[in-house]
Amino acid sequence: MSQSLEQIAQALHETNKKVQLIYAFNGTGKTRLSRALKGLVSPKIEGDEAPQPSRHKILYYNAFTEDLFYWDNDLLGDAEPKLRIQANSFTDWILREQGQEPNIARNFQRYTNDKLTPRFNEEYKIAGADGREVTVPALSEVTFSMATGGDNSSENFKISKGEESNFIWSVFYTLLETVIDVLQEPEAELRSTADYDQLQYIFVDDPVTSLDENHLIELAVDLAALISRAPEGLKFVITTHSPLFYNVLHNELNMKQGNKKEGCRLLELLEDGTFRLDVKHGDSNRSFSYHLYLRRVLAEAIEQGTVERFHFMFLRNMYEKTAAFLGYQNWGDLLSTVPGADAPGAKEGYLNRVMQFSSHSTLSGEQVREPTGPEKQTVKLLFENLVNNYGYWQQEAQDG
Repeated sequence: MSQSLEQIAQALHETNKKVQLIYAFNGTGKTRLSRALKGLVSPKIEGDEAPQPSRHKILYYNAFTEDLFYWDNDLLGDAEPKLRIQANSFTDWILREQGQEPNIARNFQRYTNDKLTPRFNEEYKIAGADGREVTVPALSEVTFSMATGGDNSSENFKISKGEESNFIWSVFYTLLETVIDVLQEPEAELRSTADYDQLQYIFVDDPVTSLDENHLIELAVDLAALISRAPEGLKFVITTHSPLFYNVLHNELNMKQGNKKEGCRLLELLEDGTFRLDVKHGDSNRSFSYHLYLRRVLAEAIEQGTVERFHFMFLRNMYEKTAAFLGYQNWGDLLSTVPGADAPGAKEGYLNRVMQFSSHSTLSGEQVREPTGPEKQTVKLLFENLVNNYGYWQQEAQDG
């Protein structure tokens, strides 16, 4: 049944699950879903002159969290690069009121390099250390240095995109550690702060952008451990486009056990702009049916004549999964069963065509043309080869 994002947020809100793990492709609406849930949990009340910050009821990590951080490279002035933090109550709360800079640095170094050190501007340190009232600048900043041995260090350089993602996540993760440590005290009057007493939800949307597999797995394992420590009254909604991140969380949280598996979902954007949220049992390699989803998308594109470049990537993904499952060394070996593949150069031609459209451009300015009509027919031909000649897909369709 198709629904609006607001209806899906309402359904999530009414579900009595500690964890709801949702897979969705990029562009499906994960970030908008987090905002819709925020609106339900902590709605804005007109006429309220001093509204309660939404963070008292819901904490969320999404694209808006990442947008609070941006680089000031000052190319004209040739100044050292700084990671700026836009003025906002979220980071002010973590840094000024909670004084979490040392723990943020510790978590960041654990995910990256123990010699890579973030340094926050002095205004935050003064406010966090002794509580004196100071004027917080409109733009706060973080610089990074790398110890290179002895007394030497590389000062104030721009870190990589992956390291930046790790840093921003470390800010949020450190807050989660603090929150859960506080809430583990069951008696509210005995807690060190009342800031989290009304907290209902933690929404985490794709914290894995630009991470390599090792850091992605480590992040997922740490998040799962944190969730396991959280009190039962605190609910988590986690959305991701990464099958690996989904699988690690699914396994670490034992979501195949008991009624936990009802918290595994697939969010789909339908052609009419509405959405569907289905329960999917198992990880993304089995009952979650990521590969069956690709099959359905390809079948629809072929039937409607709407094949585009990204469908070649989906096709290649299907071939790679099939080859790995059936024990073939290379996915190109499956092309031998394509009609006419025994003609000279035919198999290599199919292989090169799929590679051309499914590979990322190596240069930022490089343009790869859209597939022609005959090339689109190649998708149909190779798709039918996979479905008709490899019983794995027929059995998967029956099981799905």
